[in-house]
Amino acid sequence: MANGQHSTWFQGIHSMGHSLGSSSSDGPSSSSIKDPCRMVKTFQAYLPECCHRTYSCVHCRAHLANHDELISKSFQGSQGRAYLFNSVVNVGCGPAEERVLLTGLHAVADIYCESCKTTLGWKYEHAFESSQKYKEGKFIIELAHMIKDNGWES
Repeated sequence: MANGQHSTWFQGIHSMGHSLGSSSSDGPSSSSIKDPCRMVKTFQAYLPECCHRTYSCVHCRAHLANHDELISKSFQGSQGRAYLFNSVVNVGCGPAEERVLLTGLHAVADIYCESCKTTLGWKYEHAFESSQKYKEGKFIIELAHMIKDNGWES
């Protein structure tokens, strides 16, 4: 792929719960593509370059999130400041576990870069307090692990 070209390349994909030989689906459902913690994937997604500011892994430059998916810049990760995103790409998830965070008890799953395997933050699987329910299904990425790419003005 030429430098500067961004597209999705495909080596093979299947969502959990679907066998590769299954005739019940032509491929992964759109919901499995949007939720990286519910699928196994072996491709890298490239976010559109034109007019979209993106965040990338500081270690390998794999795209992680579009600026339009940013919910809040006011979060704290285990290693410092973090951003909360609605959706992310090119991340995998570890198993969910209960942790007491600054805002109470949550079930979270660590997320890591699919390309370089660096732990980036976590996904909120479940919030035990009603005031924290808005975080469920959302992703924290620590600032120490991402950089701004594409379309940012200096």
